[in-house]
Amino acid sequence: MSNLLKDIIFGLMFLTGLFGFISGAFIVSSALFASAAIFSNIDFNNRLLG
Repeated sequence: MSNLLKDIIFGLMFLTGLFGFISGAFIVSSALFASAAIFSNIDFNNRLLG
């Protein structure tokens, strides 16, 4: 996955979580913030050796 696509997906999840937090959907926004944090730390180029 290219860095641009990764940054776009991360930004969309973060902004959706932020708008959800402002509108009062705290459970949904918490899940989106968590998925954005996890997604930003995943390195998709490394594969598990097994």
